[in-house]
Amino acid sequence: MGQPDPVRPEWAAPAGEGQWAVLVRAVPGARKSACEGTADGRLKVRLAAPAVDNKANKALEEFVASALGMRRNRVHLVSGHTSRLKKLIVESDVEPSWGLLGTCGK
Repeated sequence: MGQPDPVRPEWAAPAGEGQWAVLVRAVPGARKSACEGTADGRLKVRLAAPAVDNKANKALEEFVASALGMRRNRVHLVSGHTSRLKKLIVESDVEPSWGLLGTCGK
């Protein structure tokens, strides 16, 4: 597997052909959705949506897709549905511009 890409943040990694894993620490119920840096190797994202009826999970997928400039159907929550620690899969043939996520909301 070789050395990690120096430009790739610690919370992003290849996850298969055309897929990228994104580790997130979600904080629902914020005043507005925004990235807040990293926490324990995960991208910390505050979400304006509440953690009820899957609203925060959907808001997270939409937020990440929007920040990366992709359609919402290219981002999927694959683990952590009822936890603050989540794993998303981003579908993209080329590596996304992670800097767009690392600086969003700042």
